[in-house]
Amino acid sequence: MKKKIAILFGGQSTEHEVSRVSATSVLKNIDNDKYVVYPIGITKDGQWFQYKGNVDNIGSGKWESDSENKIEGGINLLLNKEVDVVFPVLHGMYGEDGTMQGFCKLMNLPCVGPSVMSSAVCMDKVYTKYLLEHEGIKQADYVVVNAFDYSKDTKQFTDAIESKLGYPCFVKPANSGSSVGITKAHNLSELKNGLEEALKHDRKVLVEVGLNAREIEVAVLGNDDPKASIAGEIIPAKEFYDYEAKYQNASSKLLIPAALNDEEMKHIREQAVKIYKKLDCAGMARVDFLVDKETGEVYLNEVNTLPGFTSISMYPKMWEASGLPYNELINELIELAIERG
Repeated sequence: MKKKIAILFGGQSTEHEVSRVSATSVLKNIDNDKYVVYPIGITKDGQWFQYKGNVDNIGSGKWESDSENKIEGGINLLLNKEVDVVFPVLHGMYGEDGTMQGFCKLMNLPCVGPSVMSSAVCMDKVYTKYLLEHEGIKQADYVVVNAFDYSKDTKQFTDAIESKLGYPCFVKPANSGSSVGITKAHNLSELKNGLEEALKHDRKVLVEVGLNAREIEVAVLGNDDPKASIAGEIIPAKEFYDYEAKYQNASSKLLIPAALNDEEMKHIREQAVKIYKKLDCAGMARVDFLVDKETGEVYLNEVNTLPGFTSISMYPKMWEASGLPYNELINELIELAIERG
C-alpha cells in the first residue's frame, strides 16, 4: 500500500518564497508510484490549504489565487491523521525552528528532519554557538546583541563589537535563514545600519568577525548512524552569499566537490558528522563551514536542519554527486522519518 505523504510549503517566515520553490522541486521528484502525495500550502497569514493544481503554480505563487484547486482546511489532513508522514518543506520560523516538529509530535505523525529540540537549537545561531563552544567546536568570535538592551545603550554594544571583532564583521538575526537580514559591516555606520536591519527580523542579533574565508558545505543524512556527502563550495557572485546571491544571481557558482585535498575533505566530512551528532540531529541537515583562506583553519558557520531543496540547492546536489539521486534522497528521508517515528 502506498504511503501518504503531506508536503508542506509556504509558511509564515521570511523564507516563504524559497519554501515554495523548494517544495516544487520535491513534488516534481517524489515517486508518485510509491507515494500518495498531498501538497499543503500555508499562507503568510497562517491559513492551510490542500492544493490539487499544477505544481508550477506553487513555485510562482499562483496557487493562492487558484480557487478551483485550493481546498480549505488543509490542516485537517494532519489533525485527522489522514497521512503517514509529514515532510515540512518549510524554511525558517514556524517550520524549521521546532514549531512544526512539535505539532507533528503531538499528532504522533512521523516528520522528516530533526526533532523539536534539535530544530530549535540549530535555528537559533546564538544557542548553536553556546552549545558547540562547550563541545570545543571552532567557531568565529562573536558578540550577541539583545534588542531591549541595545535600545537603552547603543554605544555600549557598538564599542564592544569594534573592540572585540573590528571590521569587517557580519551582522545576523539569530533566527533566520537564506541569509535574510544579514549584512556585512565595514565601518560604524554600516554596523549601526546592519544592526537596525537585523533587529527587524529578530530581537536577538549575532555579530561575527569577518573571516577571509571560503564557504564549504556538507550534507548529512541519517538518524543514529549519519553519513556525510562529499563537500561542496560556494563561490558567491557578491562579497558574501546573501539572499540575492543565493537565489537571484546566476553568477554565483557551486563547486562540487569543493577544491579540497583528500585529507581536508575527510576532516571536514568527519567534523560535519560530529557536529550533527552533538546537536542530536536526525533525518538531515546541511553543515556549513568557513575555511580561512590563509591558515586553512576550519570554523563552523551554521547548521541548517531543513536546507533548500530548489533545483540549485546544495543539499540535493551534494548527495547527487555522492551517488544518491534526488528521488532516492526523498525516499531515504521519508524512511528515516518513519524509522524514528
